[in-house]
Amino acid sequence: MPTMAVYVAFLRAINLGAKRKFPKDAIVSATEAAGFAGVATYINTGNVRIETTMRSRARIETALEQSYRDATGFEVPTIVFSTAELRDVAPAAERLAAETDHVSWGVQHYVSLLKDEPEAALVREMEECSRPGALARVSGRAAHLLVGENYHQAPLTNATVEKRLGVATNRNLTVVRAVVEKWCG
Repeated sequence: MPTMAVYVAFLRAINLGAKRKFPKDAIVSATEAAGFAGVATYINTGNVRIETTMRSRARIETALEQSYRDATGFEVPTIVFSTAELRDVAPAAERLAAETDHVSWGVQHYVSLLKDEPEAALVREMEECSRPGALARVSGRAAHLLVGENYHQAPLTNATVEKRLGVATNRNLTVVRAVVEKWCG
C-alpha cells in the first residue's frame, strides 16, 4: 500500500466578503470528499493540512479546486506545498530580515505563496518593484514582502505579486511559521 504524504493547501480569496464564505467545517468536508485524509485547518483563512498517496502537486490542486468549486459554487484557487517546501519558506524570511534594515524597509512581513515557480526574468521584475518602505524578494514559490504598518495601503501587496508572478495567496509570516510548526514537524 502506498504511503501517505502530508501537504499543506492554501486557499485563495475565501471568507473575504459575504459572497465568498467557506467555513472551516465546509472546507474539511469538501477536502475529505475529494479523497484526502488527515484533514485539519488552521484559523479561518484557508490553511489546510492533508494526507494523500498522490505525489503530483498539480493533481492535488486540481482535485481540491474541483471539490471546493462543487461545495461553494465559486472558484477557490488552491496552492499546495509539500511540508519540505514549506519548511524552507521561514528560513528564506530570516535571511531576508538579516540582509535588510527592517526599520527602513517596513515593519510587517507577508509571504505570497505562488502556484508556480516564476522564471528568473519575472523574479527580477517583481523585485524591481521595491521602493523605500516596501521590499519584495522572491525565493522559489514564495514572494516575501516587507511593508509598513498598514498592509492594505502598502505599495506592494498580493495583487502586485499576482500581476507579475501569477496566482498567489498571501499570509503574514506569523501564520506561515505557525503552520510550519504545527504541521511540518
